[in-house]
Amino acid sequence: MDESDRPLRVMADANVLIAGIFFPRWFHEFLQHALRNDFKLVLTGYTIEEARERMAKGTPAQQQALEQFLADCEYEPAPDPSQTEVEANAGLVHDLTAIPLALAAINAGVDYLVTNDKDLTTQDEMTAVLRQRLQPISVGRFLKEVMGWDSNELERIRRRNWSEMPAIAA
Repeated sequence: MDESDRPLRVMADANVLIAGIFFPRWFHEFLQHALRNDFKLVLTGYTIEEARERMAKGTPAQQQALEQFLADCEYEPAPDPSQTEVEANAGLVHDLTAIPLALAAINAGVDYLVTNDKDLTTQDEMTAVLRQRLQPISVGRFLKEVMGWDSNELERIRRRNWSEMPAIAA
């Protein structure tokens, strides 16, 4: 298979999963693209467990929504890096807790890492090495630059509420 024939592979962090369940905004639309197989979502076990742990503070319906998303999405599992590898890459980003995600994305060879974590998306000297190996991108930029959304579409859902969502025909 030619590389241009392979689906776009995109890793997301736990915050993207959680915000996509809680709010019907950009993060939710990102998850909808994943469900439609507009790209291959790549997730680590750590990311899924972190999302589940943090979602435990939500309502049972929100917890079920996360589980339903994980069941319905044909995501690709990616291994978490070893502790030795994490320690060896301590200077990769500002926040040490972001290193496992960054390394998992690099090791998996994804096209993008979608996150709104400033420690990963900030373009400065510290993240220069990271950006040579990986393309971290915010959810809004991903929707616009990769999925082709225009500014008006993004603005329309910036503060959208669940009550504004179209009803789903049964």
